[in-house]
Amino acid sequence: MNMKRLFVLLLFISSLLKAEDIEIRLVFNSFNVDGTIVIQSLNSNKNYAYNLNRATKPLLPASTFKIPNSLIILNEKLLKDENQIIKWDKKKRFLDVWNQDQTLKSAFKYSCVWCYQKFAKQISVQKYENYLKLFDYGNKKVGIDSSSFWLDGDIKITAFEQVEFLKKLYLNNLPLDKKYINIVKDIMFEEKNRKYKLSSKTGWATSVKNKHGWYVGFLETKNDVWFFATNLLIEDFKRLDLRKKVTLEVLRQKRVI
Repeated sequence: MNMKRLFVLLLFISSLLKAEDIEIRLVFNSFNVDGTIVIQSLNSNKNYAYNLNRATKPLLPASTFKIPNSLIILNEKLLKDENQIIKWDKKKRFLDVWNQDQTLKSAFKYSCVWCYQKFAKQISVQKYENYLKLFDYGNKKVGIDSSSFWLDGDIKITAFEQVEFLKKLYLNNLPLDKKYINIVKDIMFEEKNRKYKLSSKTGWATSVKNKHGWYVGFLETKNDVWFFATNLLIEDFKRLDLRKKVTLEVLRQKRVI
């Protein structure tokens, strides 16, 4: 992160430290969950954050790393597009939906770990580190294993940094061919209604002592674009739906949707 961006971020954080966001706290309390959320608008200069200690804590990105990883896989020409078939190796895994042929689009949607590891093994640690520097992504560290570092390696990212990366993606401010950026934005699409268009990625870090779940993305309304990064302490697989529920409820309370 360059000095100008760091200075702006520090000013933003210092302004937020003046008072806790009661509306957001009530949402978290209503769902009986601990964590953080950061929300920033593109056009209206509105920003919200809750639990700044956690929002500024570097954490494993887990499957939210599939956003930059998809860009890297495409840029390395390991796949030509989001629809090219990725052949299943016939090994049974955790989720039934993983046990079949995939595409980048389906692998992203279902967080298919084996698909991304298949391609990550073809990308060196040094090459990954170079991409992380180009993207200014998190702490830019990989570790010794390129095939799973986003799940149990050295890479860490804060909620604020997730939002900054998403802004660059949305605005095409990444040093890659725009066709690859557009493909990734397309596979991030989740839902659309009369009020908004939602693009996102979930993640769940299970290799750490305190398991945590991510929900990151951007929500396009008629007059603005809202970037968000939610991180919740979640131990139970059955509570993973809280990632999206909490995020949307906060956006409702803030009258974004």
